[in-house]
Amino acid sequence: MRLGWRSTGDTKQSEAIIPHAGHRRERFEREAMQHVRPLLRTALRLCQRQESAEDLVQETMLRAWKAFDQYQPQTNCKAWLFAILMNLWNEERRRPRFRREIETAEGVEVDRFSPPNSDERVFAHEVLSCVDRLPEEQRCVLLLSVVEGLALREISEILKVPLGTVMSRLGRARAAVREHMRPNPPPLQSAREQKLCAAMKPKGC
Repeated sequence: MRLGWRSTGDTKQSEAIIPHAGHRRERFEREAMQHVRPLLRTALRLCQRQESAEDLVQETMLRAWKAFDQYQPQTNCKAWLFAILMNLWNEERRRPRFRREIETAEGVEVDRFSPPNSDERVFAHEVLSCVDRLPEEQRCVLLLSVVEGLALREISEILKVPLGTVMSRLGRARAAVREHMRPNPPPLQSAREQKLCAAMKPKGC
């Protein structure tokens, strides 16, 4: 299988070119390909560079296709794909020549995934900038839980850390984002931003 990136207008959309026909291909396109966008969203926050993020997602989908016979139907395909992505990311970071190239979130994520309203874009940029400053272990948990909606137990399995560790990292990440955003109350927010902010509020508020 080869995964290509086709530019349509201002938005790049993923296209799977799978040479094998049949039920396996249909299942893969139906169950796995719908998660390319969330995978890219998280990869951008990890890699901080568009090209590297796209390469990471492409390799994720290639490995997923090769191992798709091992995927158990009726389980969470999104969590299965994120586990592959995180394994690849950890492999990449261990390479001797690995370099983390910094690119501003506004040039990557905000332009592609945020609403066009200028106030909302400014707020989204502030939130994402704060997320980018988190330690990577906290950033990963926050992205997987709050943005991608994965269960804490699934995140524990994806990251291969105890459930208590996931909960601790998530709590620290939320506290850090709340503290950063406190002096800057948000303008009118989109549904996604409302969800993110709601997750940052202390319990009982």
